[in-house]
Amino acid sequence: MKRYTLALDLVDDPALIAEYELWHRAENGWPEVRKSIADAGIENMEIYRTGNRLFMIMETQENFSFERKSNLDAGNPKVQEWEALMWKFQQPLPWAHDGQKWILMNKIFQLTNKDISHHE
Repeated sequence: MKRYTLALDLVDDPALIAEYELWHRAENGWPEVRKSIADAGIENMEIYRTGNRLFMIMETQENFSFERKSNLDAGNPKVQEWEALMWKFQQPLPWAHDGQKWILMNKIFQLTNKDISHHE
């Protein structure tokens, strides 16, 4: 299983942030969008928020590809409708370019119990 972490900002407006969170409640999710996520090889997806910054963790099948997911999404009218709706709430990170939304993050630190026990 592969793990990816991504970031995106929301428009810094409390009402829009509350509405964005409302759309992401389990009962409000669109089944077609959830299916498209699974069909792309994403096994688990979590989104966290602090202020207007979002952080996503994706755990995927080994053969997952962002290019393949992008192609699947481009051919899915319901996913395109969802993305257009979500863009009302989202804004690109300052270093994003070419219409990027979610930006991959680089892991800069990891600590495991194994690391700790080797140094005691």
